[in-house]
Amino acid sequence: MKLVFLGTNGWYDNADGNTVCALIQTKRWDIVLDAGNGIYKLDQYIDGTKPVFILLSHFHIDHIAGLHTLVKFNFKKGLTICGGRGARRVLGKFVNRPFTVPLAKLPYPVKILELPSEADQLPFKLRTLPLEHADPVLGMRLGLEGKTLTYITDTGPCPNAAALAKGADLLITECANLPGEFNPHWPHFNPETAGRLAAEAGAKRLVMTHFSASRYPFPRNRALALRHARKVFPAAATARDGLVVAV
Repeated sequence: MKLVFLGTNGWYDNADGNTVCALIQTKRWDIVLDAGNGIYKLDQYIDGTKPVFILLSHFHIDHIAGLHTLVKFNFKKGLTICGGRGARRVLGKFVNRPFTVPLAKLPYPVKILELPSEADQLPFKLRTLPLEHADPVLGMRLGLEGKTLTYITDTGPCPNAAALAKGADLLITECANLPGEFNPHWPHFNPETAGRLAAEAGAKRLVMTHFSASRYPFPRNRALALRHARKVFPAAATARDGLVVAV
């Protein structure tokens, strides 16, 4: 199983990367975490011969903007898009005229599932819990090929993040804030927060992504974040667009 980071920025693209998106490649499915602008690179890694699932943590634009590129793909086994409550209503407006090609007009079948109520319709194990942010966000814990992957983005520290991260083989968290930065009115992780969550949850590995484009304009900024995270959790890494991680 492989994890490929297609976009690692939060808020907007810059020279360092596209907005947030990651691909989990398994033997049976291709699973995409969020659909920022990085998703346009998906066909560089998959050929559409396996069922494709897109898991949306929430509906902020940097996490769904890339959905307008869905028409370029040929998912021969179909696409399932999973999002929080209201996903059918939100996506029915956003992936539709006058903004883009409607879901119903894509060259393959598309199904929408709302989480957590319809998670039992998925062919793999997925647990979601609400996180703490300005708008509703779901954290995710996936059981795939005997491994546990946890995806935590757009949140401040909270008990649900800790519950989802417990004992994870791979923990993926955001790192929108700079070292030492915290804003209670706009909750996000900084590198120390990410490292602390991984350490306290007993995760085996940590990869940080969703770096704020304005706070992390250059690779050296991510390198500084990594140094701070490793002081708390030595098995930390920073994502970059194109990074491939074996799980």
